Parts: sequence; C-alpha cells; structure tokens
Amino acid sequence: METKHEIRSPLSQRRNSLRKTCAEIVREARQSLRVQSTQRPFTPRDGQRHLFGTNSVRAGHEGRPPSAFSLHAQNFDADSRPGSGTRLSPLSHKPKLPVPCSAEDSFKDFPKAPTGPVEARKGSGRARSRLLKPAPLTSLLPSEACTDGLKERLNPGPEQQQLSAKQLCSPDLATDHRGHLKPGPRKAASKSSKNIQPDLDSGVGPTGRRAEHKTGPGYGGSTTCTDEEDAESLMWNNVLLPLLQELESAAAGSSGGSVDRLCDLCERLRGTLADADMLGRRCKRRSGILRTLFRLVDLDSAQLNLRIAELCLALRVSGNNLLNICKLVFQISRSESNDILFEKTSVIDSLLSVLNNEDVPVSGEALLYCVATLKFLSGNATILGLLLAKNCIGVAQEVIQKLCMVTDSNVTAAGHILVQLTATLRNLADHSDSRAPFVSFGVLPALCLVLHRYREDKDICTNISRIFSKLSSYSECCLTLARTPDCYALILDLLSKHLQKQDLVVRLLFTLGNLTAKSDESRQQLFQCKDCMPTLLRIYNSYQRRNVSLSTASQREAFSSREPAAAAAAAAAADDVLVKLVRVLANMCIHPAVGPSLATNATCIQLLMETLELRSVHESEELLVNAAAAINNLSYYQEENSEIRHNQLTVAKLMLKLLLSSSMDAMLEATRVYGNLSLHKDVRDFLMENKVHKFVVTLLNSKRAEMCFSACGVLTNLTLEPPNRVCLALEGACAKLVDCLRDFGPADWQLAGQACQALWNLIGHGSDKLLHTEERERLLEILAAYSDEEEALKWTQNEDDEEDFHRACWESEFLPVAHKLMKVFHSPETTV
Repeated sequence: METKHEIRSPLSQRRNSLRKTCAEIVREARQSLRVQSTQRPFTPRDGQRHLFGTNSVRAGHEGRPPSAFSLHAQNFDADSRPGSGTRLSPLSHKPKLPVPCSAEDSFKDFPKAPTGPVEARKGSGRARSRLLKPAPLTSLLPSEACTDGLKERLNPGPEQQQLSAKQLCSPDLATDHRGHLKPGPRKAASKSSKNIQPDLDSGVGPTGRRAEHKTGPGYGGSTTCTDEEDAESLMWNNVLLPLLQELESAAAGSSGGSVDRLCDLCERLRGTLADADMLGRRCKRRSGILRTLFRLVDLDSAQLNLRIAELCLALRVSGNNLLNICKLVFQISRSESNDILFEKTSVIDSLLSVLNNEDVPVSGEALLYCVATLKFLSGNATILGLLLAKNCIGVAQEVIQKLCMVTDSNVTAAGHILVQLTATLRNLADHSDSRAPFVSFGVLPALCLVLHRYREDKDICTNISRIFSKLSSYSECCLTLARTPDCYALILDLLSKHLQKQDLVVRLLFTLGNLTAKSDESRQQLFQCKDCMPTLLRIYNSYQRRNVSLSTASQREAFSSREPAAAAAAAAAADDVLVKLVRVLANMCIHPAVGPSLATNATCIQLLMETLELRSVHESEELLVNAAAAINNLSYYQEENSEIRHNQLTVAKLMLKLLLSSSMDAMLEATRVYGNLSLHKDVRDFLMENKVHKFVVTLLNSKRAEMCFSACGVLTNLTLEPPNRVCLALEGACAKLVDCLRDFGPADWQLAGQACQALWNLIGHGSDKLLHTEERERLLEILAAYSDEEEALKWTQNEDDEEDFHRACWESEFLPVAHKLMKVFHSPETTV
C-alpha cells in the first residue's frame, strides 16, 4: 500500500529536533511540489505617457490635474518668492500731530506738486503680483542708449582693458581651475552699500533713499563698481551681468544651431554661480537671473528648457514658479525621445530634492508633476538604475510618510500624488537591486499604511497590488510583508471592497498565494482572519462563469462570433482570477489545522468539482491543474466528515478528463489524486473497470521522476486485490517497474523504494510466478548492486551535504523494502 505522505512546507518547524531522516528530507523536498506556483499577472505598458492612464478612475473626472498644457514666459512671476498666506497685524504706531505754525510759514512744510513727470512708485504691495509681460526676445537686449556701453564693455579699448584687468585682479575676486571667477572673503557692508537697490525677488520695497546710480537693464543690480561694493557686487558686474547679456544676445539671434550655444551658456552660468556659492537663495540678484531665464522658455526647445529648469531648481524657485518649472519638466518627460536629455543633467537630483523639501499644503500640485516626471522616467531601463543609485526609494518612503499625515482638506491632492508615486515604485520594483532598499527602508509596511487610508481609491490600490505581486515572489520581501501587522486582514478587506475589479483582485490573490506558499504560519494566520473563507468563496462564485460554460455549443459559437476577442479576453481574465484563488486554497490546506477544516467545507469542495466539470484542459489548463492540486491536498485528510471522501467517486470520474488529456501537468495531478483516493476499494474498482490501470502502467515509461513516483503509488494500492495483480502483470507492469528501478534508483532512492514496494505487493504474496525468469534475474542483479553501499553511493560523492542526504535516503527508504524482495527470491519456495 502506498505510504501516506504528510504534506508539509520545507520551511515549517519540525517537532523532532534531532537530525532528519531520509524520509523526512525527501518527503519535504517532494511535497514542496504540492505548493502550487503560477505566473505573475502580466501588466502591459501604456503606449503613451499620461498623468493618469486610460484605465484610471480619474481619467474622466473634470477636477483632475491636466496632462497637457502650454507654458510661456508670461506664466512665470518676475518675483519668485511665494506669498506667506498670512495677514500681518497693524503696527502699534501713533502718528505725531503737526506742530502749529505761523501764518507766513503755513505753506512751507506742506508737500508740493512735482514739476516733472510723475514716476510710478514701485511699492511692495504690487511686487508679489507682478508678471512678466509677453515680449519678443529682441526686447531682451539693452536699449539703444545702453548699447554703446555694452559694446565698450564687450570690446574695451586699451585703457578700459587695463582698468578691467586691475578690477579683475582685485583681491575680492579670484579664479578657479576652470576659469570661473570666485568672490573673495566678503567685507562688511559700509553705510553707502546699504543704499543699493534691493533684489526684485525679495518682494519688499526699499525703505531708504534710492541710490542715484543707474542699474543694469532689467537685472536689478548696479553696473558701476565702487570700492565700497562687496564681493557679490563685483561678481555680478564683472562676470554674471556680461554672461546674462551674452545669453540674451544669443537668444535674440536664436536659430536652430544656437540652441547648443544657449545650453552651454546656461551651463556656464550654473557653474559660475556654483563656484561662487550663489546657488539657492544666496544670490541677492536672483530675480534678475530668473527673469532672463524665464524669457528663454518661449524658444520652445526641450533641450534648452531642461537646462533652464535645471538652473531654476538650483536657484530654489518656489510658489508659482516652482509649479511652472515642474510642469515644464513634466512636459519634456512625456516624450521618450527626451529621456537621454535627463541623463546629461542634474534635474533628477533636483526633483528628488523638491520631494524632500516641499509639503503638500504649500506645493501640492508641483509635487504631483514632479513625481509624475519620475514615473515617466522610471520606464527607461537606464534611468531606472540612476533612480536607484540616487536613493529614490528612500525618498519615496519619506514622501509616503508625509502624505499619510496630511489633513482631510489635502487628502485629494495627496491621493493624486500617491497615484504617481506608487506607479514609480511599481516600475522600480522590476529592478533586481530594488529589493534590498524596499526592505531596509520599510516601504512595504508604509504601503500598507497607504492602503489603510486610501482603501477606497482603486488607482492607488491597484498600483500597490502590482508592487506586492512583484516583490512577494522573493523570500526577503515576502517575509517582510508577512510580518506586517494586519496584512492579511487588509488584503481580504480590499478583495471584498473591489470584488469586480479584476486587475486588482488577481494581484492581491497572487500575493496571498506567495505568502501561503512559503510559510506555514502565514497559512494559519490567513485562515484565522475574520471572514477569510466567506470572502474567498464569494470571489470564487463570482468568477466561475457558469452561464458561458453551461451553454450549448451553438450558443457558445454564437456568443464568440459576436465579439470573439472581447469574449476570449473576459474568459481569460476570469480564469486568471480563479487560478490564483485556487492556488491560495491549495496552499492553505497544507497546514495540518487548516486542511481538515477546508476538507469539510462543502461549498469549497463543490466549487472545485464544478470547475473541473465546466472547464476543459484545452482552454483552462492551469486552472484545472490547480484545482486538481487543491483536491489532492484535501484528499490527504481522510476524516469521516470529509467532503472529498463523500464525493470520492465523483472526483475520480472528473480526474479522467485530466488523465486522458495531452497535458503532462494535468496527468501528473490526476495521478496524484488517484494515489490518495485509491486507498478505498470502491475507487480501486472504478479504476480497474474503466481501464485506468493500463494508462497508469504506461506512465512508467515517462522520463519524469515525479510522474513515475505517482504511478508507482497508484500501482502499489491497486495490487492489494489478487485479481488486480494478474491484470497488471498482463500489462507488463513488472518489467516496467524493474526498468523504473534501474533508471531512477541511484538518483532518487525514494522513487526506488516506491517501485520496490509496488513489486513487493505484486509478487511478494506468492505471486512471484507473475515475474518471468529473465526479469527475476535482472531484478536480483539490480537489488544486489544497489544494496552495496559503495556501489550505490558512488554517484553522489561530490559534496558532503549531498552525500549525507542520499545516504540517509538510501538507508531508510530503499534498503528495508529491497531486503524483503531479495528474501522472497532466495527462499526455498521460489528457488528454481
């Protein structure tokens, strides 16, 4: 009789702490095949880069942020400093009353009307709302009155060259190895330096009297150099201002060939500011630089705009300007042909810095387009590696923490950002080097927190389910997810809420299948969750497709002729859900406490049998193989109230469909089921009546060890009745068992032991005459050779662990049965 094999996970803890026997080791190795595996659900890439994909629930909403827009210079603020959003309290200032004056002096102290034209006062109240006026790039050049001065500056005479040299050799300026000018140590500002016109970016008007000297055209800085100016003023006048003027001159004569020059000038400007430690908000004349850069946006060059964005982000723009720069970068990233431009700039570093430094209440929309850009770029394999190297996963984890703490008023904006962020992490999860950061930064538990808060958001849940389905295929990530509190209850809740969203359901079930495949503890924890089985069986019932399967052939043909592609896709999608679901059931019932409970669940058993009845191997091979594997695991439990035992003949009939198919996997699972069911006489009679024994004998010719092992198990049970032995001998079972022993013995001692057990049942009870003399001699020769320790184990002398494994298996699985057979042939009754 076939040994009843205990179904255990290779990772489960054994009750015996001593060294494992061969039977334990090999059973664990062989039984691990009963844990069902399946392919991860495939996610086709979106052909176009959109903020929200065509399948997104946000795609049709009017309130969602746009994916397409136009940006021009006029969209940027001349003053990049954002409003504080708070109202200032009035100053506690009491004005002094005028002193009484005499009649003749009554008009002396009153202000008089100006005699010249009135200049508009540039107060602080209008500075915040001032926008750049749209103007052609030719207007960027200095006015005609200033042109001569510019020419003299660019083409100085001998005296001016001598003066310029003296200025450049001033101790306040020095050059680095690249030729960029650096300011020397800053000097304390003198009283006269306080009257320099403040930068437009400050947004606050001057309180003192304006200086009389002229400023550079449109740059907010002085063009004269006095001894009292600090190092920044010298840097501005001697280096930055000429560079900006050169940039505007090149832009005015812009053509196709000058884009590269403009990019080079932007890079020179960034390098100069970096060398002078004037990036960020440290430069007092930021607004002059930003104003020049914003005007270049109208040239509509992706290469140039990315350089502009790189420099603007380095200057730490904020408010409306930060939003527009993020939109500009997003717009560039929508075209895959521009991906190479991002590899040549530091924009990715700047975007990650924005994610670190900005908050949703202040810069929510900017963060959205910033993360969306990273989502697009992460679809590029080269940039994907760069994102990992730049700690994108660590940054994403911090952003997730911030988004989970937003107030209710910002939940919608945070949700939009999370859609982009989880899509980025989904792409990062494809890279093999991403698993360690996902674990070390605690991203998986953080994503569970997101699911808790956004469990109604189908887009976020779907993206996270894709991340889980990818990472749970690997042991370290699977273990991290399994240890996350309430992980199983959360997944079950999502399955219940989004029952009809197939792409979400199939990935969550795949994740559960991975968790239950690798841990006995996970199987029990999942089963003990509230409403676990009702939820899983409700999904099973919903995706069973009874209406299509039960229809007649003419109805199915008429249905498929109307929409063949759509009908096939819907059927495949429903089957995919059931494949993953049945795998979860098959894995769960491996646990010794869960299996008996599932075996008595009438609804579960009926659904499995219904699947075997409704589907064909040709159209649903994987589903039927998984269903058979689940029934095989459940048939191990032979309790009186087992539904499998009550329906064992029905199950045996359903297995015929799989056994007679052309699928080797289906044959293997059906043979395994027969190995358990044939412990009962009524099933053995059914198999003999339906000539199943002939097919099982034929399976001994298979080159697959697992197939031969399962066939030997069925034959071991069938030989319990003497009439069956004669039928099997007539089919050549003895010779095939001897061949199986010869071919697989040295490599698989458990299979060799099972073959010997089948031979013992066949000829060991006085039926040795069923074995021909030639076959008997060959069998004795094989048994004698395999019983010799040196001869038997010479095939496995490569590694110590492997040798110990085979030795233990040989000693406990093969030798006892082999010795019994040899005694039969050497007894006086069988000696010829």
